[in-house]
Amino acid sequence: MELPRYALLALLLAVTCSVAVAYDPLDPNGNITIKWDVISWTADGYVAMVTMSNYQMYRQILAPGWTVGWSWAKKEVIWSIVGAQATEQGDCSKFKGGIPHSCKRTPAIVDLLPGVPYNQQIANCCKAGVVSAYGQDPAASVSAFQVSVGLAGTTNKTVKLPTNFTLAGPGPGYTCGPATIVPSTVYLTPDRRRRTQALMTWTVTCTYSQQLASRYPTCCVSFSSFYNSTIVPCAKCACGCGHDGYRGNGGGGRNARAGNGRNSGGHGGGGTECIMGDSKRALSAGVNTPRKDGAPLLQCTSHMCPIRVHWHVKLNYKDYWRAKIAITNFNYRMNYTQWTLAAQHPNLNNVTEVFSFQYKPLLPYGNINDTGMFYGLKFYNDLLMEAGPFGNVQSEVLMRKDYNTFTFSQGWAFPRKIYFNGDECKMPPPDSYPYLPNSAPIAPPRSMAAAASAFLVVLLLLGA
Repeated sequence: MELPRYALLALLLAVTCSVAVAYDPLDPNGNITIKWDVISWTADGYVAMVTMSNYQMYRQILAPGWTVGWSWAKKEVIWSIVGAQATEQGDCSKFKGGIPHSCKRTPAIVDLLPGVPYNQQIANCCKAGVVSAYGQDPAASVSAFQVSVGLAGTTNKTVKLPTNFTLAGPGPGYTCGPATIVPSTVYLTPDRRRRTQALMTWTVTCTYSQQLASRYPTCCVSFSSFYNSTIVPCAKCACGCGHDGYRGNGGGGRNARAGNGRNSGGHGGGGTECIMGDSKRALSAGVNTPRKDGAPLLQCTSHMCPIRVHWHVKLNYKDYWRAKIAITNFNYRMNYTQWTLAAQHPNLNNVTEVFSFQYKPLLPYGNINDTGMFYGLKFYNDLLMEAGPFGNVQSEVLMRKDYNTFTFSQGWAFPRKIYFNGDECKMPPPDSYPYLPNSAPIAPPRSMAAAASAFLVVLLLLGA
C-alpha cells in the first residue's frame, strides 16, 4: 500500500521541478505563444494563419532562426504555405493529381529568407526566422505564415488539433505545452469600422529553460573597481571546459593555459575548439566562417566562455556614481545582432544616464525596480562582432545615490545577476569581489596636538 503513495510523491516532485526549470525570475511571464487562426474552410480542410509572438523581454531568436514542428492528429497534409516552408516533403506518392507541399506526419516549418518573391510573402514573414525580444522591439517580436491543411476536419467539431509541438530557437531549450482552444481572434477591417473573427482559434505556449539548452553557462562576468587594484576574472572553466575538455588548434604549448591544462597543439578530443588570439589562424581569412553544425571556435581563455561581461565601478561623486559595462565576444564564428544584456542591481531604480547603450527598466514584480535591460543603438553598436579587435561593445551608466542603501563595502556596487541574450551568466564567487581597503589611522586634530605640546612644555618647565 505504500508504493502508490511514494509514486505519487515522486510524480509531484517531477512536475514541480519541471515547472521550476523553465521559470525565469527576472521575466516570470516570458514565453513564446503560437496562435492558429482558422480563417476559412476548404473542401477537405482549412486555411490557418499561424502567428508566433515572442513575449520574452530580453530573449530573442537569432540566426539561423526558428523551427516549429508538430504531429498531425490524423492523416493531414499541407497543401501549401505562404511565408514559410516545410523542410521535408515526405512521401506524397499516393497523390495522383496535385502534389501537397508536405505529407510528413511530423512536419518541421522554417521561415523564408528576406527577398523572396512577393507572392510568397505575408505580413511578419520572411526574416530568416529571426525574432526580436519583446522588450527590445515589440514590432519585430512577431513572425507569421499561412498554411492550407488538407485531409482534415472541415468544421469546428471535426478539426483535430495538432499535438507534440516543438520549437527550436534556433537550438534546444524550449518546451511547448498542448494546443488549447481559446476564444476566436477578432480582427478590424482597414477602415476600423467592421469587426471580423476567426472561425476557430487555438494557442500553444512554449517556455525556455537554460538547463535544457546547455549543460553549462554560455557567458561569464568579471569585476574591477577604482578603489581596489584587484581584477576579479571569470571563474576558471566557467563555461564547462574543465568537464568536456577542449580542442586546441594553432597555439602549441600555450594552449595549456586554456581549459583543463592539457597541451593540445592540434585537434584533440571532444569539447570546444579554441585557438590563441595571437595565432596565425586567428588572423587568417575565413576564420569567421560559420560551420553548418554551428560549432563555435573560441579564443583560448581560462574561462572558455563565448561571452564575457565586465562590470567596472569607475567613479564616485558626491551624489552619483558611475559604472562601466564592457561585453567581449570570444567566438570567432558568431556575431550577435540585436544583443541584449539584463542586469539586476538595487541602484537601477535611480539610473540618471546611460552612454552609448539603450536602457529600459524591467518591472517583473510591479514596484520593485531593480532590473533593467541594456541593448545597442541601432546602426551603431547593436551588432556585437566576432572575436577579434572589433568583438566588443561598451558603455557607462550613471546612477544617483540613495544614501539609505548606497555603499561600496561588501560588493554592494556589483550586480546580483547578469543575463546575456536571455541566458544567465556565471558570476564570480562572492568572497572574491573587490573590497574596500582598510581605513588609514585617524590623525589627531591639530588643536589636540597643540594642547598636548603646550602641556608637555609646562611639565618640562615645572620639572626644571
